[in-house]
Amino acid sequence: MSLVDKLKWRYATKKFDSTKKIAADKLQAILDAVQLAPSSIGLQHYRVLVIEDADTREKLKAVGYGQSQITDASQLIVFAAETNINEEFGKKYIDNVAATRNIPREALAGFEGMVLGAINGRTPEQLLIWAQKQAYIGLGVLVTAAAEQDVDICPMEGFDPAGFDEVLGLKEKGLTATVIATIGYRAADDATANAAKVRRPASEFFIHI
Repeated sequence: MSLVDKLKWRYATKKFDSTKKIAADKLQAILDAVQLAPSSIGLQHYRVLVIEDADTREKLKAVGYGQSQITDASQLIVFAAETNINEEFGKKYIDNVAATRNIPREALAGFEGMVLGAINGRTPEQLLIWAQKQAYIGLGVLVTAAAEQDVDICPMEGFDPAGFDEVLGLKEKGLTATVIATIGYRAADDATANAAKVRRPASEFFIHI
C-alpha cells in the first residue's frame, strides 16, 4: 500500500488486543523514525519514553482517566518536553554537531551564537511551549511510522500531565509529559475500526494561493 493508503487504514484505536505485541524489529523501525523527526534548529527539545512495565502502566492508567489503551496496548509512548532548555543545553547540542560532523567546534561559533540567542531570547514559559510544539512533530512522525509498519496507534491528550510526571519521576529528570500515544494491534471487536474516516473536504481544507 502507498503511504496515503496506510494513513487511510489507520485510526485512533480505542481498543487494543492485549495479547499481541509488536515485534522488536518493527518497534525499532518506528522509534528510529521518531528519532529522525525534525525539530527547531535540530535541538530535539523533548525525550521519548517507551513504557512496557505493567505496574507502571497501571499507575499511569489511574492518572489517564482509566483509559484501557494505556494498559492494553503493546507499548505506551510518552513525549516529555525538556524543562531546562538553557545555555548548557544549547552548548551540548553544538558539541554533538561538532563531533557528529567532524567539524572544529570553533568553526560553529556563528551557529552557536544563533542557537544560544534563540534560547536566551525566550522566557521559561516560551521555552516550554517551544519544546512542547516540537514534541507534537515527533508524535506526527510516530503516527506515520506506525501506519507504515501496519501497527495501530492512538494519540492521546486525555491524561493528567502532573500525574504522569509524578509516576515517572519526570520533574527530577527535567522533563514534563506533553502528549502520549499507545501502539499495538486493534482488538477484533473494536467498534470504531470500521467507521468511515471523517475529514473536511479538500476544497475546504486546502487553500491554494
